[in-house]
Amino acid sequence: MESFLYQATIYLAAAVIAVPLAARLGLGSVLGYLAAGLIIGPVLGLVGAETADLQHVAEFGVVMMLFLIGLELEPRALWDMRDKLLGLGGLQVGVSTLAIMVIAMVAGQPWSVALAVGLTLSLSSTAIVLQTLSEKGLMQTNGGRATFSVLLTQDIAVIPILAFLPLLASAPVAHFAGDGSINRAHQTGSGHEASLSLVEGLPGWAVTLVTIAAVAFVVLAGIYLTRPLFRFIHASRLREMYTALALMIVVGISFLMTLVGLSPALGAFLAGVVLANSEFRHEMESDLEPFKGLLLGLFFITVGAGIDVGFFLADPLDLIGLALLVILFKGVILYIVGRAFKLKGRDRWLFTLGLAQAGEFGFVLLAFSTQQNVIPAHLSQKLLMIIALTMMITPLLFILYELLSRRMRDHVADMVPDTIDEQGPVIIAGIGRFGQIVNRLVTASGFKTIVLDHDMETIQLMRRFGVKGFLGDPTRPELLKAAGLAKAQVLVAALDDDNQVTKLVAYARRQRPDLHIIARARDRNHVYELYRAGADDIVREMFDSSVRAGRYVLENVGLSEYEAAQAAQTFYQHDRKAVRDLAEVWDPNIPTAENTAYVERSQALQKDLETALMELSEELAERRSA
Repeated sequence: MESFLYQATIYLAAAVIAVPLAARLGLGSVLGYLAAGLIIGPVLGLVGAETADLQHVAEFGVVMMLFLIGLELEPRALWDMRDKLLGLGGLQVGVSTLAIMVIAMVAGQPWSVALAVGLTLSLSSTAIVLQTLSEKGLMQTNGGRATFSVLLTQDIAVIPILAFLPLLASAPVAHFAGDGSINRAHQTGSGHEASLSLVEGLPGWAVTLVTIAAVAFVVLAGIYLTRPLFRFIHASRLREMYTALALMIVVGISFLMTLVGLSPALGAFLAGVVLANSEFRHEMESDLEPFKGLLLGLFFITVGAGIDVGFFLADPLDLIGLALLVILFKGVILYIVGRAFKLKGRDRWLFTLGLAQAGEFGFVLLAFSTQQNVIPAHLSQKLLMIIALTMMITPLLFILYELLSRRMRDHVADMVPDTIDEQGPVIIAGIGRFGQIVNRLVTASGFKTIVLDHDMETIQLMRRFGVKGFLGDPTRPELLKAAGLAKAQVLVAALDDDNQVTKLVAYARRQRPDLHIIARARDRNHVYELYRAGADDIVREMFDSSVRAGRYVLENVGLSEYEAAQAAQTFYQHDRKAVRDLAEVWDPNIPTAENTAYVERSQALQKDLETALMELSEELAERRSA
């Protein structure tokens, strides 16, 4: 017991110290976890042999992550991804395997060993990449979706790879019996482990039937059994039982998939997709999210702690060089594949740099290959180190992506913009969620608008609905001139990028001091920037909707609709005045909390607001009593 508590304290303390430091340095949590494992393992020697056992437990973090991702994908959405799964993912795995196989053969390895090495290194790290994409908000980008498609394909590919590897063994380890069953000359593991398989020793056709039955059971149970189960748990009114049921679903499905020789992660993903339309989806997400985060963190720590520093120090340049070579070759292949599938700019670089590493499934495949006499033990040790090094380099690749992304912020300037052959009194720059509503209201009222946007897909989508827009960067002077900036009455700056909005407002104000400029702001600090840039009307994205929500709250806690509307109007007018006053003392070079003048003025304005609302309350009370 004391040993367990000691180890738990070490792992948790390492995570609590290293991860926040890495996050503050902009390195991301994954690199923090890996560094924590490296420090408490090889460097300080605080943890040892239990790391490998812990890694098996921590792998449930990957399983839970795929289950939660499945909950976000409806079956129809998965079907829509079929081209990327089969084309993008299949091409990446196939080409990467062949390229690495050729390199290994050139290095002197037999073709069977080279093929096993290629299959192992062709897979990327689902855990690191998906965690980083989620942290950085990149999952919904085109590059993020393409990356996810390839990772999902790789997870599925693990199944046939595990079935194929024994055929590459240097000794005859597998053959088909007369009844179609698979007999292995060298069984690994204990007899107890063999007894936990539902397909061991079965004929080939029976293995197929059992596997299909297991998958069908997962699908049917997700459709017909989960709702009665959750209703039964709900009747107990015990909050912890929801968590227990969510854990039971994930662990039970993983166990079932293991029994039939399938990937637990794949089974969990399938279950998540089936339950995506369930009314209990959000309940399961909230219950499992903390477990997923902790287990993934533990997994990364065990990867770092499992690195053999002695082996590494024996020939560090060779190992680092090989790790970089793997990243380079996979990166080139990914770049070409991404280009073939028309990924552009930042999306292509995210796809390339995000998947260039080897992954955690490589550890599983290497262990299995060594047991099956496919890959020699000494080569397996070297490959383990290479995989671990590529995983540790991955957060640095994402940092490189961010640097490239910032430099490519204005990559739309290289596109061929549309020829603008119309002009109108209102120019709307940006036709996203915000700009669409403005455009609909203005055009429905009978006024002509000129719509500009730099996103081709958005422009094409709007055209399908009868909204004419022009493709191009709205911050480019020649585009604004062609759109009629010199004669326009109103400019609406509704771009998604804060810096681009500010840049557009400042340029338009310099060119047209008399132009009325309405700008979209993300938050208060952006309001102050736009105020200084010269915007006339500044609309915060969430402000009006939040005030309306507050009005609904007041209506349901005792105020009448009129009283709530008056309170909301008072708050609205006061806040607009307060923002103008605070803009005068705001300084972009001083953190808001350290700007004494700003803080004092904000406190005074808050007291004014409280006074105004109190006076309104008294006035309304007098009217009610009169």
